[in-house]
Amino acid sequence: MSIHILGICGTFMGGIALLARESGVTVSGSDENVYPPMSTMLESQGIKLDQGFKPEHLAQIEAEIESSLETGEQSQIVVGNVMSRGKEVVEYVLNQNLPYTSGPQWLYENILKDRWVLAVSGTHGKTTTASILAWILEYAGLSPGFLIGGVPENFGVSARLGGDSPFFVVEADEYDTAFFDKRSKFVHYHPRTLVINNLEYDHADIFPDLNAIKTQFHHLIRMVPQNGLIVLNDEEENISDVLEQGCWTPQEIFSASAESLSEMNDGAVKGWTAEYINSDGSEFKVLFDSKEQGIVNWSLLGKHNVANALAAIAASRHAGVPAKFAIEALSEFKGIKRRMELRGEVNGVRVYDDFAHHPTAIETTLKGLRQNVSNKKIIAILEPRSNTMQLGVHKLTLANSLEEADQVVLFQPENVDWNMHDVIDALGDKASLHSDIDQLIQSIMPSVQSGDHILVMSNGGFGGIHEKLLLELENLKK
Repeated sequence: MSIHILGICGTFMGGIALLARESGVTVSGSDENVYPPMSTMLESQGIKLDQGFKPEHLAQIEAEIESSLETGEQSQIVVGNVMSRGKEVVEYVLNQNLPYTSGPQWLYENILKDRWVLAVSGTHGKTTTASILAWILEYAGLSPGFLIGGVPENFGVSARLGGDSPFFVVEADEYDTAFFDKRSKFVHYHPRTLVINNLEYDHADIFPDLNAIKTQFHHLIRMVPQNGLIVLNDEEENISDVLEQGCWTPQEIFSASAESLSEMNDGAVKGWTAEYINSDGSEFKVLFDSKEQGIVNWSLLGKHNVANALAAIAASRHAGVPAKFAIEALSEFKGIKRRMELRGEVNGVRVYDDFAHHPTAIETTLKGLRQNVSNKKIIAILEPRSNTMQLGVHKLTLANSLEEADQVVLFQPENVDWNMHDVIDALGDKASLHSDIDQLIQSIMPSVQSGDHILVMSNGGFGGIHEKLLLELENLKK
């Protein structure tokens, strides 16, 4: 059996490629952005890659498809959601009547359909929570499979099959599936355990409003069986709105703020919550129905990560892991690349990389860092790279999300056509706007001092800014 993946270098489709290869499938693929680290990782697994999207790249898979008709195996083309009608290779696939499917559908039919799927959904925190959950199951000796939109440091890969383990953790994205299937990816996963972290408006390029996203989440809820579990953030009214449309599955609630949870008849607080030992979230007690389960002492910061931990503990308990073992696992959780990842420290100045893509994520990340560093200077550098940010949907809330920073430096890419000066004006003298990365770096160097924290936020490569910052800091030492 062979597959050719159109759009193979995306995080999700690259994960599909790794899982397929591990399953014994012959994998090839093509993409417009074939470059390291994804290209080298895939090629190291024996996966042939082509640059660009051209019909001639399909010659080998066409031959495989023809021979598979005789053997009964189903070789096919797996289409990423980066592909659209009008692209030459898409029109060729349709005109030649070649068998094709989407990545999420291929994942379900070939990997998930006989597994206990633990799906982590929500606007924010999916990657972190899914990574924590996979690590808890691994720590407990359950050897789960997983497909995550990032690289958990405990594993070093974004996807693995998981051998004979019945458990599979998947980051459940609400983005659409493919040009021929406009449902959210996550409706294909059929989870038994479902986490919904939060729910806000995002992906303005495909969803007209928040209600459209709520509809997709309700489709997901309708697929969770009665012997399953839905783990819900009790602080999110939008999730409650979705539940009111109908829910047939037991639920457990969590909250990083105990006062938001409901009380039971005996006055105990219902659900999973935390009692903070350190205000930055690096150490906290875990409670379930007001009963202490243990103490987490780990490297992650912020209330949002406390919430992520509670959700993962609840989900893993449904899979049979006692809370005390899950809490032990968190002390050995190493984090995820590009989630408050420390990229380097020069002369007492720390440079972090974070995948922030939404005002709420920006605000919670900055608050967590502020609680950890107290009154030390935070320099926030932001590239509004997500489709929603580039469309200016969140421009009215962006300034407020950056308030915790002492200095704000915004980068305006060429494809952002809304006036980012409005954000600068709202933030006052502490903010500046740049359209050149090198000039941006030079603008902050004169004021940088030992003890400062530079937080770079972008869901893209940002022109290698992290390495450039560290190099300039080294030059300051000389």
